[in-house]
Amino acid sequence: MRLRIFTEPHRGADYSTLLTLAKAAEALGFDGFFRSDHYLSSGPVRELPGPTDAWITLAGLARETERIRLGTLVSPATFRFPGPLAVSVAQVDQMSGGRIEFGFGAGWFDGEHAAYGIPFPELRERFERYEEQLEIITGLWETPEGERYSFAGKHYTVTDSPALPKPAQRPRPPLLVGGFGTKRTPRLAARFADEFNVPFCDVPETAEAFGRVRKACAAAGREPASMVYSAAQVVCCGRDEAELARRAAAIGHQPADLRRRGLAGTPVEIAERIAEFAGIGTDTIYLQVLDLSDIDHLELLAELLPLTSRMS
Repeated sequence: MRLRIFTEPHRGADYSTLLTLAKAAEALGFDGFFRSDHYLSSGPVRELPGPTDAWITLAGLARETERIRLGTLVSPATFRFPGPLAVSVAQVDQMSGGRIEFGFGAGWFDGEHAAYGIPFPELRERFERYEEQLEIITGLWETPEGERYSFAGKHYTVTDSPALPKPAQRPRPPLLVGGFGTKRTPRLAARFADEFNVPFCDVPETAEAFGRVRKACAAAGREPASMVYSAAQVVCCGRDEAELARRAAAIGHQPADLRRRGLAGTPVEIAERIAEFAGIGTDTIYLQVLDLSDIDHLELLAELLPLTSRMS
């Protein structure tokens, strides 16, 4: 079982805070450090210090870390054009020495689009654009050097592109698709993704979503076991009930709610819950850490690493 730290910096965190947390996660032995890609908080309002751009942040972290995997969970297709996004991710992958993983979604939060002047099409069009972007980005990365890439779609056209630069990882960085959709999402995951992620669902719901993707893989002629299956869960850990209650209050939750819908309790309790996810075929857990100033929390979560290392 791979354990990765997952952050939500749009809730209030500048680059230096993320750098401190990323370096701590690397030093403690976590497999990855991921961040969301948002420009506005969808939770309790905290406007300061304001949003940070996901790929600018990851470019900085790429140069200031050495081992840990880095990525987004997830970048919305609505935020960027596919060609420049492929260039940015490839460059950050080069800067990291091949440690980038590209989480990519259709986009869902209309408020942040309105707040920063980003068009927000209706759902059908968002998925049309998302599928074309997946086609273009993977096509650009996978085109052999010296050859050209072209694409003609409903929303995007790419003409005679040199398809450069190339990422450090060949033919491309791992691509992650996630969500709850019952038809389009499994189909797109089966076609394009290396990893499928289910965010903030319980074990039975996660198992159902994994099952839909396994069926979509089989229907597409792909071996379902070739997919990495992952889950994201809010995490809140304490050595005792008092410490757990203090940490839960700091992120605006009750311990009972976190135990029911997330990963909460002592390291041993959380490891037992992670084992339930392992039992349905989960390969990777993204631990959503909401208080980014609490480095001691990260140190306590590191006690999960030996407890989960043999889970599969």
